Amino acid sequence: MVDTVRLFFRVGYLGDGFHGSQIQPDVKTVQGELIRVFRSLKWLSKEDGEHYLVLSSRTDAGVHVRVNGGIVDISADLWAALTPRKIIRAVDDRLDPNIALLTVDEVERDYNPRMALHRVYRYRLEGMEFWCEPDYQEFASWLKLFVGTYDARNFARLEEGKNPMRTIISASPWFENGRLVGFEIIGEAFLWNQVRRVANALFQLATGELTAGEIQSAIEQPLIPVDFGVAPSQWLILWGVEWEDFPLPQSTHAPVFSPPPQGRSAERTKMGRWQQAAQHEMKTMLYNEWAEIGTLEDAYHANSK
Repeated sequence: MVDTVRLFFRVGYLGDGFHGSQIQPDVKTVQGELIRVFRSLKWLSKEDGEHYLVLSSRTDAGVHVRVNGGIVDISADLWAALTPRKIIRAVDDRLDPNIALLTVDEVERDYNPRMALHRVYRYRLEGMEFWCEPDYQEFASWLKLFVGTYDARNFARLEEGKNPMRTIISASPWFENGRLVGFEIIGEAFLWNQVRRVANALFQLATGELTAGEIQSAIEQPLIPVDFGVAPSQWLILWGVEWEDFPLPQSTHAPVFSPPPQGRSAERTKMGRWQQAAQHEMKTMLYNEWAEIGTLEDAYHANSK
């Protein structure tokens, strides 16, 4: 039996290039692409199942990711012969350019990347058509409605057997260059579509289609089903996942986000072109973040120091 070690890696990716993060038959996914590259390098055999390489947080198609994490088990002899720099460079040479492998570290054999301290998401609400920028204080008060521990089934696509109780640590406005562009939400773990459903509820609060009272009732009375809809995936970013031994890297890059067209100039053709430009702005921001987070230093194994 081959002796193996468990490696923890951090990775970022552009979600519109994949059918989600989790491996699926006959479609391109982030997990599937990573497995393909590791197998092409002969670091995983074809007999190794997908459970030899797993990701911490699942994301849907279209959702961008600044920092996710995962683990992969490889031969101990191979790891002894490599450095994190060599692994990252070898993988990067074969990896889809929409994925960035950022860091690699050896961890304990039973390390589980899904046991994170918390996850941070950001949603660019201004990217949605007909967005109306609300009063900042009122917007902050809406965000407070979602903070706490509660049954979140009215703000999720609840999977069978999943516990609907979730803890939201904080929710705050997301400002860029003094302009409210969306929100940031931090939680221990999220249900499927939870952040996008919160985003759509906030969007409808801003446009006057919903009231704060309706949101409060949906939270306080989870067994009375309501559906506030799901916001588009392309404006959502998994900003990062934080673990006890691997803190979330701080951002050192100031993005430039152009404001959406307003008034008569916001006709459909112009809005559609601005939305395309806004998507490029988000991708540029992520590439700059990855360049900083994934800086390749002269790194050695921890046991060789």
